[in-house]
Order: sequence, then structure tokens, then C-alpha cells
Amino acid sequence: MKLQKTLNIALVGVLCLAVVGCGPRGGRNASPQASTASATTSGEPLIANNRESAPTNYEASSIWDVFGPNKSDQSTQVNRYLWSASLDVLSFLPVQSVDPFTGVIVTGYGVPPGGGRSYRATVHVKDPALEARSLNVSLHTKGGPASAATTRAVEDAILSRARQLRIADRNL
Repeated sequence: MKLQKTLNIALVGVLCLAVVGCGPRGGRNASPQASTASATTSGEPLIANNRESAPTNYEASSIWDVFGPNKSDQSTQVNRYLWSASLDVLSFLPVQSVDPFTGVIVTGYGVPPGGGRSYRATVHVKDPALEARSLNVSLHTKGGPASAATTRAVEDAILSRARQLRIADRNL
């Protein structure tokens, strides 16, 4: 009987520690002054543990987050028609890097067919919708940013090609 009572008390203690360990450090109402800094013998701080000055990716969580969706598996989706159209319209530019998860295409300098000025482009497809707000194009020449009219013309060409790809896909 005494052993059972001791085991129950130990189990309750372990569960309490587990629940306390799930909360944020220092408690929800902890002030930055309450957290201390590690100091050397000369009194200079080695690591400042100040939430106001140190950027952090820490998000408050609780025990109930275990039962929710896994946020690390979520990825940003991009519109496949805008992505393909961007690569198609800017095919004269050498591709330096692409990231389909964030929707960024970075190209090197190249001369368009029939043109004399070289351009480089950075394209950001930021939304799964086939809309103009989902596309952000930045064009640069060797002398600086390209004109707004040229950038707008490239954006319009990408949007038109994306619509053509979507229509062709529907006819299959």
C-alpha cells in the first residue's frame, strides 16, 4: 500500500514537471529584466538573454500543439502556370537559381531576341492564384533598374503565357 502511494506521488510529480516544461521560458509574464546574462569575471556579458534586443524564432507553444497540424511540413505553394510561364518567357536568360518552394527564380544577364540591351530578372511567384498580384518581377540592366514600362511588359507577357498554358491544360 505504501509503495503504491509513493508511486502515485512520483507519477504526479513527473507529470507536473512535464507540463511545466512545455511552457515558454520564464513564464508568460516574464520581463526582460528578469532574465539574466551570463557574465565573465570582468563583468562583461557573454550571452545576453534579452528578448527585446535579440531576434528569435521562438513561438509560444503549449501541450495542445502536439495534437494540431505539423507546421514544419507546410510549404508555400506557387501557381504552376505562372512558374512555367516565367521560365518560358524568360528562356533567353540563363537561370542562376530556382526555388519552387518559395517561388523565386533568379537569372543572369542575357539579351532578348531582337534586342540590344542585356537584362537580368528576379521573379517571385508568391501565391497559388493565377492573378497579377501573385507575380512580382524585377528587371535590371547593367546600368541599373529597368524602366517600369519594360517590367510591366514582361509581367504582362508572363501572365498572358500563364493563361494560355491553363487554357491548353483544360483542353486535354
